[in-house]
Amino acid sequence: MTLDAQQRLVVAIAALASFVAFLDGTVVNVALPAIDRELGGGLITQQWVVDAYLITLGALILLAGSVSDAFGRILVMRIGLIGFGIASIAIAAAPDPLFLIVARAVQGAAGAFLVPSSLALITSTIRGPLQGKAIGTWTALTTGAMIVGPLIGGLFVDYLSWRFVFLINVLPIAITLWLLTRLTAHDHREPGTHIDWIGGAMCTLGLGAAVFALIEEPNLGWGSPAIWIPGIAGILLFIGFLLRQRTVASPILPLDLFSSRNFSSGNIATFFIYGALSLNGFVLSVYLQQGAGLPATLAGLASLPTTILMVLLSSRMGTLAGRLGPRLFMTVGPLVMAAGSLLLLLVSESFDYWWQVLPGMILFGLGLATTVSPLTSAILGAVHTERSGIASAVNNAVSRVAGLLVIAALATIVGGSLDLAGFHRAALVTAGLLVLGGLVSWLGIRNRMLQPGADAPVAG
Repeated sequence: MTLDAQQRLVVAIAALASFVAFLDGTVVNVALPAIDRELGGGLITQQWVVDAYLITLGALILLAGSVSDAFGRILVMRIGLIGFGIASIAIAAAPDPLFLIVARAVQGAAGAFLVPSSLALITSTIRGPLQGKAIGTWTALTTGAMIVGPLIGGLFVDYLSWRFVFLINVLPIAITLWLLTRLTAHDHREPGTHIDWIGGAMCTLGLGAAVFALIEEPNLGWGSPAIWIPGIAGILLFIGFLLRQRTVASPILPLDLFSSRNFSSGNIATFFIYGALSLNGFVLSVYLQQGAGLPATLAGLASLPTTILMVLLSSRMGTLAGRLGPRLFMTVGPLVMAAGSLLLLLVSESFDYWWQVLPGMILFGLGLATTVSPLTSAILGAVHTERSGIASAVNNAVSRVAGLLVIAALATIVGGSLDLAGFHRAALVTAGLLVLGGLVSWLGIRNRMLQPGADAPVAG
């Protein structure tokens, strides 16, 4: 069985829309040293450039999932694409760190409207055996964006300017908006739906305050009111948000989704795995430039083997997981990635990419290709079609929040400085997170089976 023309168009639209959001989440990593040289601010500014995007993306993606289900995936996608393009232009023109950080937060908010609507477009229009293949293709392209971002960013930083790194979104955004006009599918909207705007604000402010405390703590210390007050306030706001979701009429985070074993276990595994991915991407891109002395392009090329393996293997792994079940793939994949991360401990003062970095990148790519598509299929296969938008939003929010918290705690992880010792500490933490992700998958995930009378696979 193969996808028909409209189904291929759906996959292309979904992949391009998500590609834009995922690419910009990682392309910035390789540009951070150049941003620091031009605008200043050191490690803290570098953390904020990454986390300002992740705060709004991670928090508002839940709200966007509800909006996507209520008002239509295509409309929400259009809004997200236009907003993302405008924010990207503003970032490229940033005159100082504050303007850049604020524009990154706006960009993250627009990105929140892209990811859940794009994947939900696939799951609502392509069902049965073809869905696994479609999700595998989407995964290869979108996760590939997370890995290829440093390479693209490096070329722009070395030969043009870091500012052009943020303008590369314009072309795929324009293409996606045009492809949407060729789609014959129509939006399905639910009239009378109420959206929890207050809950969305509580989630965003809670995460923002907690991240502020984590990033600024190395400078001021936990004893400073400027740290512990927003830290406590952020935690209380987020707890209040969770409590509100138990009673509000239309929650943006339906807690009953977690009654599915595959959904809850898959999201816990997602937290550990994507936290590790974010940590590895940030540390590798920055250290190879500031520590090993590589130009931005070569620092970006360091992850190319991982990208190639993702593109070649993800769709096949998605197909195999559709036949055999996701549990084995979600267990073995993170453990292989952990082994690749541990190989980065070979990096020494006498730097040699071919023997110290490349073996780890190959293992990392094999593990990542084995993991991501089965993980996505397991989580979305645990819910019914009509809830695919919010389920996708929850899973993507979990992955972004994981990266957000890991980057916020970066100074603590690396011991205050991203030197060789700090790089090694980050590699160990990355491996530890991946091992936890594999263990959670083995203990929690069950291979899918279809219940009689159900129109969507549920946890077995």
